[in-house]
Amino acid sequence: MNNVVLEDVRSMVSEAEWQARVDLAACYRLMPMFGMSDLVYNHITLRVPGDEERILINPFGFMYEEVTASSLITINLEGDVILNPNEDYGVNRAGYVIHSAVHGARHDVGCVIHTHSRAGMAVSALKCGLLPLTQTAMRFCGSITYHDYEGPAVDLDERARLVADLGQGDAMILRNHGLLVAAPNVAEAFNKMYWLEMACKAQVDAMSCNTELNMPDPAVVEKTVHLYKPETRRPYGLMEWPAMLRMLDRRDKSYRD
Repeated sequence: MNNVVLEDVRSMVSEAEWQARVDLAACYRLMPMFGMSDLVYNHITLRVPGDEERILINPFGFMYEEVTASSLITINLEGDVILNPNEDYGVNRAGYVIHSAVHGARHDVGCVIHTHSRAGMAVSALKCGLLPLTQTAMRFCGSITYHDYEGPAVDLDERARLVADLGQGDAMILRNHGLLVAAPNVAEAFNKMYWLEMACKAQVDAMSCNTELNMPDPAVVEKTVHLYKPETRRPYGLMEWPAMLRMLDRRDKSYRD
């Protein structure tokens, strides 16, 4: 096993990157706590502060609950590994294809989260897509986009179509596949994915009741969309993030290692 000593990783990166690693590791730990992980699959990526061309990603083979600040791998947008603290584990190509596409095209995006949650996959298989059934779902009505399934995301050519379908949006449903969100930072990305997941869960629950759905007035939906825009009140996630870290710290601080 050819490993970098964990203590060495912090000395090899800037303080800004170390903090980014801590936040990203925290996000990985939070996902399974809220039912949004998929064994060793899926990815959350974060752009290295001050470097447009480098991103942090999880080692392929780690459970989310095992990820730490030191174990994250640094790659560039071409897929080259810059720093791998544990060379027994590499990078999942599908993660690289999807995430490098978004990071490469959207310089306003710092963090990308992709999930295969049960509710997210269920809504991704519905022709109607995400419906404005709840206040939580209405948050996305003005920005949700869709990308048709093309098979496991290992084809580099798919990146152009992923980016075109996402456009300037911050949330996308990958049809027959799962969910994706993009945000400036980890805090906003986690909050966005949490709400999108909750919206999908509520929709699946409501549709399973086999009774007529109550659809809100379009004007009310439009008003709600406006009120949840970051520029209207606040960027959701920033205020909540310290509380998420405190929750993790009460349970297990090892993500900070």
